[in-house]
Amino acid sequence: MYDIVIIGAGPAGLTASIYGARASKKVLVLEANTYGGQIINTMDIANYPAKEHISGFDFANDLYNQAVNIGVEVVFEKAVSIKNGEGEKEVVTSDNTYKTKTIIIATGSENRKLGLENEDKLIGRGISYCATCDGAFFRNKDVAVVGGGNTAIEDALYLADIVNKVYLIHRRDEFRADEYTLNKIKEKDNIELVLNSNVTKLIASEKLNAIEVTNKDGGVKELKVDGLFVAIGRVPENENFKTLVNTDKDGYIKALEDCLTNVEGIYVAGDNRTKELRQLVTATSDGAMAATQAIKYVNSL
Repeated sequence: MYDIVIIGAGPAGLTASIYGARASKKVLVLEANTYGGQIINTMDIANYPAKEHISGFDFANDLYNQAVNIGVEVVFEKAVSIKNGEGEKEVVTSDNTYKTKTIIIATGSENRKLGLENEDKLIGRGISYCATCDGAFFRNKDVAVVGGGNTAIEDALYLADIVNKVYLIHRRDEFRADEYTLNKIKEKDNIELVLNSNVTKLIASEKLNAIEVTNKDGGVKELKVDGLFVAIGRVPENENFKTLVNTDKDGYIKALEDCLTNVEGIYVAGDNRTKELRQLVTATSDGAMAATQAIKYVNSL
């Protein structure tokens, strides 16, 4: 029997685990893939307090080691369901069932896809959702980035130092990214903005050869690119739990800043929660809050 089982080993989940362990609770973290979450793909974190510059990979390693060194148990299994019983709860994975007093769902989110024909077939053959992971494969070639937030801008800036040319495609005429990051675009003469436009077709043989772009007036043009980096947001990974906890129309688990779900003893933390700002600092904040609530609940039993 665990005091707290945390589903997800990203910044929110690992932060929660540290708070739980420091309160002398028996804590288990379940992770389907690798620890760190999406932050491991960030080359340079420059907006986290007291860390002027640190890579996402190093940040994730530091956080993981801090949790393990304080006694947190981490098991790499995918949680497929939750059973909310009388007096105890169960988290069912593909391999085991874990009994616990409380649960924190910190599953984060996954990349949103364009939804175009052959998109899945072209992943690894020109389509990528991680510029820092795959950018080196397109050195001195022409590529496109689609998206309007900080991730898309950062991807374009990163790629501009590697590739020949970057087309930055956004469906609106203004970006959602912060002004500081946007200003860096002006320093790159190999980034071309393609605004008020959507990618409407992928042109490929064995790999991506070009993309079709349609603007808001219906004009269509073809851009010859070897790579397309998609950065159009994330989808919350709550599918396995939505029959138990309340979610909004987009699939995010409903919870306020206290991280309480509609089910007693079950909490949510991180990018899979309904909230205004999804950043590293808010993920760790959620983790601290969710763990604090779980600790209070366990102490009350």
